[in-house]
Amino acid sequence: MSDAHIETIVGEGGRLVRLSGRWTLATTSQRAEVLADELSRAAAPENSWDCLDVEAIDSAGAILLWRAWGRALPAKLSIKPEHRRVFERIDTADHEPRAAVVPISPLHGAMVVGTAVIGIGRHLVDFIALIGQFGLNLAHVLRYPVDLPRREISANLYKSGVRAMPVTALVGFLIGVVLSYLSALQLKQFGADIFIVNIIGLGLVRELGPVLVAILVAGRSGSAMTAQLGVMRVTEEIDALATMGVPQGLRLVFPKVVALIIVMPLLVLWSTAIALIGGMVSAQLQLDISYGFFFQTLPRVVPAANLWIGLAKGAVFGMLVALVACHFGLRVRPNTESLSANTTASVVSAITVVIVVDAIFAIATRGIGLPQI
Repeated sequence: MSDAHIETIVGEGGRLVRLSGRWTLATTSQRAEVLADELSRAAAPENSWDCLDVEAIDSAGAILLWRAWGRALPAKLSIKPEHRRVFERIDTADHEPRAAVVPISPLHGAMVVGTAVIGIGRHLVDFIALIGQFGLNLAHVLRYPVDLPRREISANLYKSGVRAMPVTALVGFLIGVVLSYLSALQLKQFGADIFIVNIIGLGLVRELGPVLVAILVAGRSGSAMTAQLGVMRVTEEIDALATMGVPQGLRLVFPKVVALIIVMPLLVLWSTAIALIGGMVSAQLQLDISYGFFFQTLPRVVPAANLWIGLAKGAVFGMLVALVACHFGLRVRPNTESLSANTTASVVSAITVVIVVDAIFAIATRGIGLPQI
């Protein structure tokens, strides 16, 4: 392989610059600066250029010559036709009209905000329509029980409930231990050790248990539901079901919502019980509070109304997580980028909705289930 070579010949008719060798990326990349300097010294409007001895040239070598020639072919140029076509393509690309720079309108910020508001409004309208469709499906199933999708509900109960038990138990136990440990550090200073039962009981049964399970289910089962519906949208399975006359709301959305409404209170009860065990173990180790005292005090300081509030939260959170997951799953467009974006949006939106609804629950039930002092 011969390297790119530049030779300047001074004759009676003027100066002739003769190029030879291979002007390609492989031969010019290491000497690009040196070749550029030599070409700039040799470039002059009256000079003649002889490129007939050039063995090969690609866009990298052609760009070096093009810049040295002032972005135009020299008047006196001898070159092979196939090499000339390379420079003609570069000349065409170099002189394409540039896109006009559109000045930013003073109302650009308002337009961005308006677009975001319209997008949120569309999401709300579609979400309300999905809730209405679920209500119609529920009324249909109550009127015609034979159409109840039992297998789909059973499958979702297993995937969203039974398979979620290990992770909810582990996280619940650790949360109970951490809450009990941190509370014990403060209660020791004031000699109020026995009140750790109040803190752990109310905190876990009424608030942390339902919210914790809802967040775990939103990240685990909610994302899976969105991805499942999204893949069905990408592979056009939903369109195929519609073609066959299968109602997508009854077969795809309704089983998921019903399954989470049923399974979420059970998961809340399960994880709260495990969290209380973790808190009880930590309290015994930190404050030497016996298990018997814990079991005797817990029903007295945590009225049963708190348990019903937690279970009600679980059912509502389950319904909302499933509806949000199905909402974003049905909005997936037939491409992988939309699938990933909607799956992420599903998890974030579900967690946000859970926290907002939990705040509403806290305000609505602020006078219910509190121990009498």
